Amino acid sequence: MHNVNWNYPTTIWFGSGRVKELSEACKKLKIIKPLLVTDPDLSKSDMLKSILKNNNSDSIHTNIFSNLKGNPLGSNVDEGVSMFKQNNHDGIIAFGGGSSLDVGKAIAFMSGQTRSIWDFEDIGDFWTRANANAIAPIIAIPTTAGTGSETGRAVAITNENTNEKKIIFHPKMMPSIVILDPDLTINLPPALTASTGMDALAHNLEAFCAKGFHPMADGIALEGIYLIKKWLPVAFKDGKNLEARSYMLVAASMGSTAFQKGLGAIHSLSHPVNSIFNIHHGLSNAIFMPYVLSFNKKEIEHKIIQLCNYLQFKNKSFEVFMDWILDLRKELNIPHKLSEVIDAKKIDLEKLSSLALKDPSTSGNPKKLSLNDMKTMYEYSLKGQIF
Repeated sequence: MHNVNWNYPTTIWFGSGRVKELSEACKKLKIIKPLLVTDPDLSKSDMLKSILKNNNSDSIHTNIFSNLKGNPLGSNVDEGVSMFKQNNHDGIIAFGGGSSLDVGKAIAFMSGQTRSIWDFEDIGDFWTRANANAIAPIIAIPTTAGTGSETGRAVAITNENTNEKKIIFHPKMMPSIVILDPDLTINLPPALTASTGMDALAHNLEAFCAKGFHPMADGIALEGIYLIKKWLPVAFKDGKNLEARSYMLVAASMGSTAFQKGLGAIHSLSHPVNSIFNIHHGLSNAIFMPYVLSFNKKEIEHKIIQLCNYLQFKNKSFEVFMDWILDLRKELNIPHKLSEVIDAKKIDLEKLSSLALKDPSTSGNPKKLSLNDMKTMYEYSLKGQIF
């Protein structure tokens, strides 16, 4: 595949080996002392050591912040902001999976704010409270193909005081340069390839089915789903397949670009489970997917048939699409029931359902949702019962 640049929805440098151009990206954004945000495991990797060596030899003096959780906490962001300020950093390199990218973006955003991060939750026009001119420049380099946070304008951060996962939004949280280098994803284990890939599918699928008029997002989501259908099983079986890894990286970026239209109950149900039980976000999305689709059937059936056409299914029906989703989950070794990853006895259904209903993703769901609807979907997912 060719190395190419494009500029939608931001500047993207795509191709094998492009991470070697990181110092050039820093110079382009006038960053000379970046803080690189990554997870604890990647911080010790040879891959990162090589990147730091290249940066430092090019007079881009780079420090690492890696104290973050898989489902990142507000305190992770606070600690990163303190380090950013104490060392007079002038930009962020967000390097890793969705958690690293979200924390990196949040540090860049909060480094110039005086209010609490929770004052910028994605509600109404809360984002206008921020000082937009004080947001540090961001370079994003994903090492998984899932969240698509590299092309997103929001981050998901857990408030430890309430155990709620909050969506923090600002248009300028979109990274200025994204480096999509498939070489960085070839060592991703099959299980993580599966869960992050299903996260990308959930983003594209919920964006396509979300209520509202946004043909641009619909078009991006359609192609994103097509790429995932074709390439996720290949990447899962053969992690060294660079073509599959390349297309999955792009499909993940497409998902987060598309979901500016909206998401839905897959994400609403996932977020409380992620924050309370620390379950991987992509895995929970994959588990909830068929239950939410079947619950929404009446409202989305026409969209799903349109999707079947695009995916070139021989028979075009909601049932055929559901069979594909269920078969894909089996192929990727995704658990069928929520009770396979969480002890049902530890679940407070009332609390989970209340948090899910309040989640910002709920408003995009094609069918209007009630507290009882959330509870019912949780119950069905625990039992493995499709609607």
